[in-house]
Amino acid sequence: MSGQALSTRAPSMGAHYAVQLPAPDDFAFWRDQARALVQCEVPPDRVSWIESGGTGDLFAQSGASGLVKRLPVPDRDSRPARASKRFLSLARNAALHSDPERFALLYRLLWRLQSNPRMMEDKTDPDVRRMEELDKSVRRDSHKMHAFVRFRQVEDAAGDEHYVAWFEPDHHIVRANAGFFMRRFANMNWSILTPRGCLHWDGETMRESGPAQRSDAPDGDPVEELWKSYYASIFNPARLKVGAMLSEMPKKYWKNMPEAALIPDLIAGAQAREANMVAAGTREARERLDSLAELAEAARNCRDCPIADCGTRAVMGEGAQSAPLMIVGEQPGDHEDLAGRPFVGPAGQLLDAALTQAGIDRSAAYVTNAVKHFKFVQRGKRRIHQTPTAKEIDTCRWWLESELAIVKPRVILALGASAARGLLGKTVSLKAARGAPIMLEDKAELWVTAHPAYLLRLDGEAREEQAAFFSSDLAKVQARLDTFTSGTQV
Repeated sequence: MSGQALSTRAPSMGAHYAVQLPAPDDFAFWRDQARALVQCEVPPDRVSWIESGGTGDLFAQSGASGLVKRLPVPDRDSRPARASKRFLSLARNAALHSDPERFALLYRLLWRLQSNPRMMEDKTDPDVRRMEELDKSVRRDSHKMHAFVRFRQVEDAAGDEHYVAWFEPDHHIVRANAGFFMRRFANMNWSILTPRGCLHWDGETMRESGPAQRSDAPDGDPVEELWKSYYASIFNPARLKVGAMLSEMPKKYWKNMPEAALIPDLIAGAQAREANMVAAGTREARERLDSLAELAEAARNCRDCPIADCGTRAVMGEGAQSAPLMIVGEQPGDHEDLAGRPFVGPAGQLLDAALTQAGIDRSAAYVTNAVKHFKFVQRGKRRIHQTPTAKEIDTCRWWLESELAIVKPRVILALGASAARGLLGKTVSLKAARGAPIMLEDKAELWVTAHPAYLLRLDGEAREEQAAFFSSDLAKVQARLDTFTSGTQV
């Protein structure tokens, strides 16, 4: 077997080594062999990785540039191979890809990590980028397997119920996903048939078998009519986006999904059903809003929380739809409610002055609030601001997330704890959060600072101190904006 050595000495100059993998998804075997090769200082151009059942590596077979040798064994005092957690995480998935060059790529990266331990942080490195592409493709294929496997009921040889599904993976993901189906369908006897190998579960033991053909799987069962009726009943026309649906559920999977036969007719009737839902003012109808103007129009009718019933208007954000900076406050105040624009009162004037001092152009930013209606208590002729509750902030979060999805800012500035909760979905300490960026799932940077209204309530040394902190926070945001606009790598 490849990997067994004749000598513990360093490899000969010009020697070539061929590693035959026992299975195309055997990452553990590759890892052990790669570690030993690195310890023996065998460079990547002297190693061929050959998949089980594949045609192999022509260079390794011919030995055109040197004798193909069995693998060396590292000395006991050889320096151990080093690999970062990020490398190992990506490599486990990348090894499942169908690219025949994947193991060579992984070894090349592992080799380079020995002299550059931080190499995986370089997003521009072509090897790192390719590894990330393989990882993403495998994760997507696994997601498709989880989502689109459809079991059909049959009887086994003993007359017992057995469930069989057919799936066509793009990569070597079948064994890696066995645990998911074993946990999810633990009490069923089932088989998943694929052209890359099959899985069989009898309630106690997982068994594997070789590749199957589509004709080995059943075409349907009596339960499918019930399932199709359920699918048609839960179909939501307001959430229908055909392009996004085809991206997430490509037509190659439709032939194995009984509900797919209903999709053309459901799409055809979606427009009329959506019109009825919009007329009824349902929240589901908002899911199709894809412009700031449509959001502002829809927000006028929002009654999702008690603040919206206080007789105030919904004040949405303003600014460029593709602004690199989004500034988020708490809620509109008295002046903003009357004007229908965010940050036009005393706090807004203080913010404008501070932004100008920091070199930030407000007109190039998108400015909004976590809560869209003004919450107040009436005191004579005055309307006194009241802080929104956590529940009210969370209820209004849908509107803020919709603005984020449309604007897609690179940097977000949260003014105050309420704004931070609206963006993070949890309460954070302003003192602990300010001064450093928080990375969000969409790769935007969130910076948290005080609300300018807080500075207006202070005086003397306290105000000077907080104003200095505020100016420092804005300067850091401006520095980050300069970094992005200049194209400097971060």
